[in-house]
Amino acid sequence: MEAIVLAGGFGTRLAGRLAGVPKPMAPIAGRPFLEILLNQLQRAGCARVQLSVGYLHEVIQSHFGSDFRGMRIDYAIEETPLGTGGAIRLALAQAAEDSVLVLNGDTFLDADYGAMMRFHTAADAAMTMAVSHQEDVARYGAVLVHDGRIVGFEEKGRPGYGWINAGAYVLNRNLAWPQGLAQKFSFETDVLMPEIARIAPAAFEVEGFFLDIGVPEDLDRAQTELAGW
Repeated sequence: MEAIVLAGGFGTRLAGRLAGVPKPMAPIAGRPFLEILLNQLQRAGCARVQLSVGYLHEVIQSHFGSDFRGMRIDYAIEETPLGTGGAIRLALAQAAEDSVLVLNGDTFLDADYGAMMRFHTAADAAMTMAVSHQEDVARYGAVLVHDGRIVGFEEKGRPGYGWINAGAYVLNRNLAWPQGLAQKFSFETDVLMPEIARIAPAAFEVEGFFLDIGVPEDLDRAQTELAGW
């Protein structure tokens, strides 16, 4: 099992709270948030992780080096910001396995990633997206699921129950990217949304705990709710 973790975020909304570290290294109950994600991957049987890094990448490299609890750690370094899409494309080109798990470095999802990889293989899909059921999707926007596939998206702002994009994907290494993409692009708005019918991602439904640490109030929640992970 191989994974990519997108860890190049600036943490603009957390200005003043990060004390000179990149957002994925935000301290959570005495350890970096990224360490929690790597622990999850190690427990899932992951053998190699590529950390997609940019802003203050030296901090991450110095902390983790080339090994974490027996997992090989490599780095895909953005010399200039590439956006989520450019970062994934760069790291995916360096992948060794046919299918790769991709995680956002500022999002926690209580999911069985080994099961997600098996689900992806069984679904015979080019891509699988983890979706999390939330009581209120207004902050995130909703994902529309039909017959086990992602068929569309709703904009942020609509309150109420629904599925959201939980920030975890399995992508085939040979994923066909749209023509004409710039070097820097958004995976969500430049690939997923306009290409949803062509890609037809499989929907891996997760009922476990979900938390995005990208805003101060959720960073504060993480101090207690992720303390045991």
